[in-house]
Amino acid sequence: MTSIYDFSARTLQGKEVSLGEYRGKPMLIVNTASKCGFTPQYEGLEKLWQEHQAKGLVVLGFPCNQFGAQEPGSADEIESFCQVNYGVSFPMFAKIDVNGKDEHPLYTFLKGEKAGILGTKNIKWNFTKFLVDRTGKVAGRFAPTTKPADLESAIAKVL
Repeated sequence: MTSIYDFSARTLQGKEVSLGEYRGKPMLIVNTASKCGFTPQYEGLEKLWQEHQAKGLVVLGFPCNQFGAQEPGSADEIESFCQVNYGVSFPMFAKIDVNGKDEHPLYTFLKGEKAGILGTKNIKWNFTKFLVDRTGKVAGRFAPTTKPADLESAIAKVL
């Protein structure tokens, strides 16, 4: 049986990281973009990371250019944008696809574990969020319109 810990991804700096490194920690996994109307959510995601990382929460950002070409930059440009504009210090990964024939296997897994509204599997837009509990089970899927601050009660349940 496949678990979330079986997947790995490359960071913006090019290092391959196994999600097994986060075993036992709740994870908030988000597909991000730098030129989206939801981009200011980086601020809220960073706040969640700062407030809850001591309790184990890990926020993981996965830039994606599949929605309106709103993440056109290189890894260096994405990293710089996130740090300069939002002070992002949580782990950010290299740009991936979250839908389609080239989608990252992690997203195939996440979408299979928690469908969206009306049972749809595909990610609809940037800043879709998946909350994973300490055992690796996908505990929730949240729409792009769900602000990070609105995840506090769901996060409290997995902490």
